[in-house]
Amino acid sequence: MSAPYASLIPADADRLALYLARIGLDAPVETSAEGLAILQRAHRMNIGFENIDVMLGRAISLDPDAIFGKLVMSARGGYCFEQNWLFGAMLAQMGFANRPLLARVWLGLAEDGPPAPLTHTFRLVDLDGEAWIADAGFGGSYVPPMPLADGATAQTSDGAQHRITRHGAPGSLGGEWLVERLGPAATTDGRGTATGWQKQYSFNLNEVAPIDLELSNHWTFTKPDTRFTSALIASIVLEDGFAALNGRRLRMYAGGRGDVIDIAHAQDWRAMLADLFRVELSEDEVAALKVF
Repeated sequence: MSAPYASLIPADADRLALYLARIGLDAPVETSAEGLAILQRAHRMNIGFENIDVMLGRAISLDPDAIFGKLVMSARGGYCFEQNWLFGAMLAQMGFANRPLLARVWLGLAEDGPPAPLTHTFRLVDLDGEAWIADAGFGGSYVPPMPLADGATAQTSDGAQHRITRHGAPGSLGGEWLVERLGPAATTDGRGTATGWQKQYSFNLNEVAPIDLELSNHWTFTKPDTRFTSALIASIVLEDGFAALNGRRLRMYAGGRGDVIDIAHAQDWRAMLADLFRVELSEDEVAALKVF
């Protein structure tokens, strides 16, 4: 697979310094639970989740240079395979031992439906011998870092509660572990409309090889009529809320208020994407997306 965006990286680049500048941090964080939470939140507030290249007919490369060039150097976002590769690589540079996991996303799916595919990846982080999950690339809502312990909980500034529970036997199809969320529907991408605790995703702790990520990534950007290949989507974490875009429709929750806005003009849509989602597109790219 070719590596677009890779040429944007200076030959002598200090990648960690460039990444920290991209996410608005002045220095590396401490290798602690608090540091992990600060880093993930900064990443999610400054690098938008989006599938724009998929909608432009471009392959999603998992070449490390392509990902860094796109998400850090090109003022672009990406989806989980790009976001969490970058996040994991930068975690490693700061001394956080971590590895990828694959998950099945259940958000918005019927309880009695077929199993979801393994199309989400995130990181398993070792903090002084204790396993934590960390996810800078879940587009449906904000999932905070949590210890990998049955019943562990966390709260986020958008008013949601989160928990992780032991869900099934190791290696089971439905996953050994389950991440759930209880909170305002307005702080999701629109799929979180049910009441009570809602499944976000489930996973096992199996080792994941690069080729496993390549296979799941290829399915995600090529399978017809899926969420990622049928509509333009984007999301980003706000200081006390969440914003999500589906085509022209913007859902935004901030300051305790939720709004749904239909963007009427291409120039306004392009400016909104840059200002709110921190994703910059050319006029030609906006035209090629055929959103208007």
